[in-house]
Amino acid sequence: MITVNNRDKLEWREGMTVQDLLDEMGYSYTLITVTVGDHLVPEEEWDHFVLEDGADVGVFHLAHGG
Repeated sequence: MITVNNRDKLEWREGMTVQDLLDEMGYSYTLITVTVGDHLVPEEEWDHFVLEDGADVGVFHLAHGG
């Protein structure tokens, strides 16, 4: 099981990547920051950064305003 943002749960599967998680959770924002544990995962690694069972993932939508 993977925990997302300390509240949502997603069933883990072998070989699941950060991009798979984002797709399954419906995150489609253009400015997203992803952490796994205390590790910041750069966008260019999302397709091949494999998540472990029990991972704690943070997904943050960056916004700006005035």
